[in-house]
Amino acid sequence: MSLLPELRYPTVTELASRARSLAASRPGLCTLRQVGTSRAGRPLQLLSVGHARRAVLVVAGAHANEPTGGPTLLAVAERVMRERELRDGTSWHFLLCADPDGASLHVTPAPRSLLEYHRGFFRPAGPEQPEWSPAVLPPDRLPPETRALTRVIDELRPYLQVTLHGTDLGGSWVQLTRDIPGLAEPFAKSAAQSHIPVETGASDAAGWPASGPGVHVMPGPGARAAYPSMPDDARHSTWYHAHRYGGLTAVVEVPMWASDLVDDPAPHPAPAAAIRRLADRLLRDAAEVELLLAEALPRLEGAGGPLLRAARWALELAPGLASDWAHTAPADTSMAYVGSVDAFARRLPLRAAAMLWRVLRESDDRAAPRLGNLVETWSDTFAERFRARWVPLEHQVEHQSRTVVAAALHAREGAAR
Repeated sequence: MSLLPELRYPTVTELASRARSLAASRPGLCTLRQVGTSRAGRPLQLLSVGHARRAVLVVAGAHANEPTGGPTLLAVAERVMRERELRDGTSWHFLLCADPDGASLHVTPAPRSLLEYHRGFFRPAGPEQPEWSPAVLPPDRLPPETRALTRVIDELRPYLQVTLHGTDLGGSWVQLTRDIPGLAEPFAKSAAQSHIPVETGASDAAGWPASGPGVHVMPGPGARAAYPSMPDDARHSTWYHAHRYGGLTAVVEVPMWASDLVDDPAPHPAPAAAIRRLADRLLRDAAEVELLLAEALPRLEGAGGPLLRAARWALELAPGLASDWAHTAPADTSMAYVGSVDAFARRLPLRAAAMLWRVLRESDDRAAPRLGNLVETWSDTFAERFRARWVPLEHQVEHQSRTVVAAALHAREGAAR
């Protein structure tokens, strides 16, 4: 569905090598240090630029399947080193990869298509995701990556944490734990410059207030969740850890493939009926993967690794989410929102199927070809339905890095008032 990307996403090892070079080039300004260790013993590294007490923390790699954050982080670090005004009374700190173990399992550095992207897909189960684990686990069971991230926040007390996320197919949007007045305009301008649609009805932010197109502000702790079945409430994630020091978090999302169907604010003619149909399709697709899993499971001796755990976790979300959609009035009735729900309903079983397919391929299981056919069909249908077009990697990075800097400058202005 797209041409080969001009560049590829760097590995965690390559990110660390570039960060070492940056730190060595300006030893009086930059430091690189280890701030923790992953479950598998991989280092968690923090690049710091400047020494001011007022701090910005930028986090990449919180989700293994969202690789744009790594090159964006390096681009912002290089810009901060070049532009003295960005360091005016502010230090910048860059966590190179919050989940290096997950990154080692997502193996699509230069995907030519959604199918190729899913051939090497990995996204951990919720309890194993560094930012989300506090929403689903008690404090004494948090993974070491989460504890390292919260220690860094406790140390730096950033006025702004920016966490770099992305989507396989769709548009760009921002989620804020508190509003940043003035951010919506430069965000929209940057997206237009990079020919990236703004996702105005992102289902991830269903029912949230917006301070501008695609800029969503998370509701307060007392607000009802849009999808009650979902276990990972953002208000219990590490995004809110900065609030104890008066800070806030901005989550900047960019797509790998863009779709102009996600920025249509026009009212949908029958949103409730459309979403019920999407809920039914989600259940059917998830059930198809479940059947293949049930058939193969007795043959998978000792199976229980991260790929299988993640696939099962994704499948477990489907019934509750479908019920939320089918029995709750739509939080948004726009064409964009219904399109975002459509993408979510395709994405969840596709990801489960992709990860299970990897497990079955590794075991040379006889069900692998059937699962491969599902992944191929669903990937192609997803791309065709949304008229997917590849966003050049440099455009992904330029837009995300411009938004990071704009968020830091506008949040700094707000804090100074």
